[in-house]
Amino acid sequence: MQLRHPTLLTGEQYAATQAWRGARLERCPNHPDGGCSFARHGTYTRKTPRNIRVARWYCRESHTTFNLLPDCLAARLPGTLDTLEKVVAHAEQSESLTAAAKALRRDAVDLPGAIRWVRRRIRLVHRLLATVPDLHPERRRPRAKKITALRARLGTDRALTTLRRRLAPQLPALPMPLGFQHKMGHDPPPPSA
Repeated sequence: MQLRHPTLLTGEQYAATQAWRGARLERCPNHPDGGCSFARHGTYTRKTPRNIRVARWYCRESHTTFNLLPDCLAARLPGTLDTLEKVVAHAEQSESLTAAAKALRRDAVDLPGAIRWVRRRIRLVHRLLATVPDLHPERRRPRAKKITALRARLGTDRALTTLRRRLAPQLPALPMPLGFQHKMGHDPPPPSA
């Protein structure tokens, strides 16, 4: 289960300072009154950005692993929220999706793959923007439908990390890459008799 690790650090700063070492989860979220064998369970490495680890804890009684995801990292998607935001902002301002894909993916990925990569990130962020609670309902303004509009509204070029901080109580119900909501699979079929 992913939980928020509040931090103002960027991905680079988080890696450079090895901030996961200072991450703390004082009690088991499933047993807040204690009584379980809740303990630190090491870390896992994120593929991107490089040299970032995520602190983990484990509750044996509930068979649950808890990961403290820092505010700078995207949930269930490689990379940081800042990098994701820059990709989407670049695509929104490009003349076409193809032009954005060519500019953003200069590595060994072929053009159709690069277009899918950019399109997926746009879809995730735009779907997220459609589901986030209205931050200022008293102003009766329509929700920001693009990351560039959200940046302007929030007055920052780190809109996704700002949203994660502002919407912290709602993160379990918000979709990736900002929130921690995930689809539950079906139970496996019962064993044959």
